[in-house]
Amino acid sequence: MSWRSNRHVLWFYRHTYTALYELLISRLSAQRAHEAVIGSLRIMDRAPLLHRLSGTEVKALSPAQGIEAGGVSLSQALVLAAGLVKGDGFSSEDDALRAAESTRNIVPGWRIIPALLGPVEFGSFTRFPRMGNDGTVLWRRESSRSLQNRVGLKNPGARAAALFLGMRKELLPSELGINIAVSPGVQDIGQQEREVVESLEFFLDEGLLPAWFTLNLSCPNTEDDPLGHQLEAETRRLCGAFINCLAQRSLAIPLWVKISPGLSAEQYHALVRIFADVGVKAVVATNTLPEPSPEDPAQIAGLGGGGLFESTLDAVAHLREEIIRSNAAIDIVACGGILDGASFQAYRDLGVKAAQYWSALVYRGPLAAALIESELSAHEYEYEAAHSESLA
Repeated sequence: MSWRSNRHVLWFYRHTYTALYELLISRLSAQRAHEAVIGSLRIMDRAPLLHRLSGTEVKALSPAQGIEAGGVSLSQALVLAAGLVKGDGFSSEDDALRAAESTRNIVPGWRIIPALLGPVEFGSFTRFPRMGNDGTVLWRRESSRSLQNRVGLKNPGARAAALFLGMRKELLPSELGINIAVSPGVQDIGQQEREVVESLEFFLDEGLLPAWFTLNLSCPNTEDDPLGHQLEAETRRLCGAFINCLAQRSLAIPLWVKISPGLSAEQYHALVRIFADVGVKAVVATNTLPEPSPEDPAQIAGLGGGGLFESTLDAVAHLREEIIRSNAAIDIVACGGILDGASFQAYRDLGVKAAQYWSALVYRGPLAAALIESELSAHEYEYEAAHSESLA
């Protein structure tokens, strides 16, 4: 379907979701709304017919065209970022493994989200399970269409997640990324390296070969590592160990690396040089921006959505500058405040081909990617029409 033939359906959807958001979703706290979504995902994962129908309908509405980015062939330029499909928290690995082997769905959304949204990144998964932070951990900033969180990398741990997904690998989509995070609070680089490699090996041992892996070197949303800044030597060692592990198994799965916002130009330039040296295929720019939480200025919570846009745009500009200067074979996957066609176009103007989104899922609903792509297509159509008229 062209953007002109589906625009009426998307127009109806946009206004319907806007009304639903104003009447219902916005009246719930961000945390209650998120918990309701997770509960719904557990139910929808068990509905195979819904998976088939949703995928067919979304593909019919989307004007997206296939692209190549980060060593991956994608059916659309917009990928759901890590953070939604990452699973339950557990206090011990034994508990997580027992749950994974039971009938419990410990990674809600694993089946319905890819069917509904297309390309998606699962995780982040740490080596060991994490319960996450207590209390209120999610907030919305309506004025800037932003989200803020201090979830704290809640997840079942890489071993249990790999076991759970491995038991279902025949049902997993091809356009899947798996995000592995460095364990917050671990200061010893040797331990960091061991944990990252062990996490990767758990997925590989289960026969899970995603389209790409992402190494998350930045998570500001935890109590034990609120800043998450990268150090050059550690970045080189961790990325090198990850790629060496894949090479030892003769696997050509590309590695993407997710980094922090708010670094200096020199830091971004150094990261590009490291990534080029070790063979990273894409840099995901960026994770959320550390800011005081709305409830307690002493607590750090990561800001995403519209409030992150300018910081991420700045990071992308610095990364692009060094990529061009050094002729590095690295793609940038933008991640920060992509809420509409105009914000995506701002990244495309900097050479970005693919992007990740999360806040748009809240503010624009499950067809957010189709809406953004449609707005982008409409912008391009109008530009081409105006250009043709000027030539005539």
